[in-house]
Amino acid sequence: MYTSILKTIDLGDNRKIEIETGKLAKQADGSVIVKQGNTMLLAAVTCAKEAKEDVDFMPLQVEYKEKYASAGRFPGGFLKRESRPGDYEILISRLVDRALRPLFPDDFHAETFVNIYLISADRDITPDALAGLAASAALSVSDIPFNGPISEVRVARINEKFKINPTFSELEEADLDIIVGATLDNILMVEGEMNEVSEKEMLEAIKYAHEEIKKQCKVQIELAKEVGKTEKREYSHETNDEELEKLVWEKTYKKVYDVVKNTPGKQERHDTLDTVKTEFIEWYTSTLTEDDEVPEILIDRYYHEVEKKAVRSLILDEKVRVDGRKTDEIRPIWCEVDYLPASHGSAIFTRGETQSLTTVTLGTKLDEKVIDEVLIQGTDKFVLHYNFPPFSTGDARPLRGISRREIGHGNLAHRALKKMIPEENPYAIRVVSDILESNGSSSMATVCAGTLSLMDSGVQLKKPVSGIAMGLITDPESGKYAILSDILGDEDHLGDMDFKVAGTKDGITATQMDIKVEGLSYETLEKALEQAKKGRLYILDKMLETISEPRADYKPHVPRIEKIIIPKEMIGPLIGPGGKVIQEIQNTTGATIVIEEVDNVGVVDVFAIDKETIEAALKRIKAIVEVPEIGKIYKGKVKSIVSFGAFVEILPGKDGLLHISEIEWRRINNVEDEMKVGDTIEVKLIDIDAKTGNLKLSRKVLLPKPDKDKKDNNHRKD
Repeated sequence: MYTSILKTIDLGDNRKIEIETGKLAKQADGSVIVKQGNTMLLAAVTCAKEAKEDVDFMPLQVEYKEKYASAGRFPGGFLKRESRPGDYEILISRLVDRALRPLFPDDFHAETFVNIYLISADRDITPDALAGLAASAALSVSDIPFNGPISEVRVARINEKFKINPTFSELEEADLDIIVGATLDNILMVEGEMNEVSEKEMLEAIKYAHEEIKKQCKVQIELAKEVGKTEKREYSHETNDEELEKLVWEKTYKKVYDVVKNTPGKQERHDTLDTVKTEFIEWYTSTLTEDDEVPEILIDRYYHEVEKKAVRSLILDEKVRVDGRKTDEIRPIWCEVDYLPASHGSAIFTRGETQSLTTVTLGTKLDEKVIDEVLIQGTDKFVLHYNFPPFSTGDARPLRGISRREIGHGNLAHRALKKMIPEENPYAIRVVSDILESNGSSSMATVCAGTLSLMDSGVQLKKPVSGIAMGLITDPESGKYAILSDILGDEDHLGDMDFKVAGTKDGITATQMDIKVEGLSYETLEKALEQAKKGRLYILDKMLETISEPRADYKPHVPRIEKIIIPKEMIGPLIGPGGKVIQEIQNTTGATIVIEEVDNVGVVDVFAIDKETIEAALKRIKAIVEVPEIGKIYKGKVKSIVSFGAFVEILPGKDGLLHISEIEWRRINNVEDEMKVGDTIEVKLIDIDAKTGNLKLSRKVLLPKPDKDKKDNNHRKD
């Protein structure tokens, strides 16, 4: 037997969310079932009793997994079982992780695992909007130290109205789609895409989401009380040495402050800061006996706090950043397009010490990305991949596949650009950003380089897109704060906010925000958005100095696509039995042909490396799908001869009768005296039998008609 506790959240519109605990996965430290409609998520959390030796960070791992059985489907692939996480699952895991991570105690370092499974799936309910709630509720009913609860909701604007957790079908009409994570009091995380909305509209959406999140947090607090888990476990995961901490501050702070103030280059600054730490360790070691161990882990921890304080004080007190810029100043920018002559489009975007080399490749429908998620199937015509090799930060380490961070950054840049891809674009498009240097905001550099490379390729972007990363430094005691435009890596790492905003001159297309400090007001957030807009437009102007609009045409070496529409009933004849016809056309012409039925018509894409190949393929296709027209003249081939005439193929598979009386104006006794099988002759379609569909041809109507006297003389001779 079991005793379960159930709580309900009213979403309005006859929708509700249920949270139940005490029924499943009871050996986990905390577990819940979150249900909306027929969608059910199981979240289970576990935590090690003690931290591992020498761990001074929070080893949190969040895994979101969708079970194919939840939607009554088999997984793809040979094994027919779930394997490594897909991009969608990784992106949801990141959304949950980013909201949870800041809320664990700073000195809590025990390995913690959050597992979220989609175990039942309603095909029109978005499970990602429930994942953060499920994770937080599981933590709330556990004794794992956690300064929550939090919740995450999706807010979309549909027909000018905001809606919480809309369905998949409703999202198709949305011009704003974001997921917001927050506590009762503070916004923690925002991510989503928009169709050129204003800063004010985005802020309104965040506020709207927060009101719903407050309700969901209160329900979790009630649930924790009923379960009896309001007290969290005791732990001691950090040892401290107050005397050593004091020495580190006394001996290094002034030196560190001078370094961060006077060393603008990233590598030189880091090397110099390492030297300061090394000198301190050497000095401190000299004060110890041979039997004493040097507590390097403690020194690293205290020295990191020294660096953090120095950077933040420099900005707040002197309004100077570590690279010498003002708070709203953008780093120097230079751009170049058409750098790679053999690619379909390429660009370099360099801002300060961050650089992206981005390429565009144009392909056929066969190159489109196939999506086979539990709830989402189909293809994606536009993909963007982001690569972050170790050498971009000067690290000497091997490249070990694609990281979750790379998938997340690529997704953000993809969202920023995809609304600006024209609907009539015939190509599958792949954009690849390789980060060659990194010192902050490489995802926004990818957006800028992606725009430039797409315009260089000849893709007719609706509008160019730029992006910027904003930061924040605050001091709650003094009330001072500084909003930073175009942040460096150090300002991201040591600051209180990382806020990325991408968009056109007319509005925002994508955003991603992580807030690491409590009590950030909407007024401050509004100022950050306005400062971001100015910086984003400045960057856009710099980009347009390099290329002001998309090229009028694709480059000569870009394969060409032609699209034609054919009647639905002609799809079969064009494909042929077993694909025989279409394969023969591809083999003989060298073109690639893709056929699909859309809106009750056939859509045929013809893809080839040159104009001649496309024209040859189109000629063959049009001949097959062409409908015979009365009065039209055809060049046909004589297929067979009979006593009363000849059968002539005027279109592939379409023969007509050329009656003996229609061959010449004069009388003919033997058809074979006039033509042979295989001859090519010109004929005119003069009639189509309404009942049988038989085609009636004439050759004589294309020949000069003899005058009457000449015709009478011929008759007398006969």
